[in-house]
Amino acid sequence: MSWFVEVLKKYAVFAGRARRKEYWMFTLFTVIFYIVLAAVGFAIDFAYLPVIFELAILLPTLGVTVRRLHDTGRTGWWVLIGLIPLVGAIVMLVFLCSDSESGQNKYGPNPKEVPAFA
Repeated sequence: MSWFVEVLKKYAVFAGRARRKEYWMFTLFTVIFYIVLAAVGFAIDFAYLPVIFELAILLPTLGVTVRRLHDTGRTGWWVLIGLIPLVGAIVMLVFLCSDSESGQNKYGPNPKEVPAFA
């Protein structure tokens, strides 16, 4: 749950890098919340409840996706390839599942590497 909250704290931050774990834990909790809200919306006969949720987390989702692409050494504009049906989704899935670049890249230091304190 802390991964979800951390992404929400960086509501519209598109700079920097995000680990695979940060991205996929955020995605997992988003799917869980969506399913719960869809069930509640169905129960109270208000089908727009999950849509409102998705609109509310649109910027954090874009932010963490761009930061995840930065972690793999790609520009955030690659997120637009997801607009291409099927092929774009497969390419994005490969990019988002890829391991991060080791060391520092032009988007910042590797979030996996914890600096040693003396």
